[in-house]
Formats: sequence, C-alpha cells, structure tokens
Amino acid sequence: MTEKQHRSQSGDGTRRRKHVPIRTCVVCRGKGDKRGLTRLVRTADGVLIDPTGKMNGRGAYLCEKESCWDRAVNTNILEKALKTALTDADRERLQQSNSSHDYSN
Repeated sequence: MTEKQHRSQSGDGTRRRKHVPIRTCVVCRGKGDKRGLTRLVRTADGVLIDPTGKMNGRGAYLCEKESCWDRAVNTNILEKALKTALTDADRERLQQSNSSHDYSN
C-alpha cells in the first residue's frame, strides 16, 4: 500500500468522507454546506458577493431564501455581521443580485 493510499483510508479499510464545511445564514440561522450558501464580503470597495468563497475580507453567508435576502438588504442584520455600514450602493447591488436569483427550487 502506498503512503497516499494509507492516508486516505481509515483503520478498517473504508475510505473517509471528505470534510464539508458548514456555514450559517446570518438571517435565519439555518445551517448548510459552504457551497449551498452565498458569501458576502466586506471590502474597501463596499460589500460584494463572493462567488468563489475565497476573497479577502470579513464574510457573512446568506441562504437562498428570498425572505433572507430581503431582510439582509432592508435591516441592519448584515451590517452587524460584517461590522460595517451598508451604503445605498451596497443595498442596491444586493437587491439586484437578489432579484436575479431563481427561487423556484
């Protein structure tokens, strides 16, 4: 058995499952895997959507529920999570992103 094969198997010979990071929606507090939530990040240019999940800056996650996006844009929940004030341009950018989502699933 090679070193790589040895490290990828547990003691009983079965393969280990890959670790899936779990994140929490800042609005509804629902938990989901990192890829299933949308990351918003505070940058010098304002609050941006981070499609890669790897941008530098303080981040917060939103689930795909339309009600969560509406509350994030229209209340101070996101401001508290990101520890910044949302500008009108930030709110407009997030509202446009919200309206482009498909909530049919």
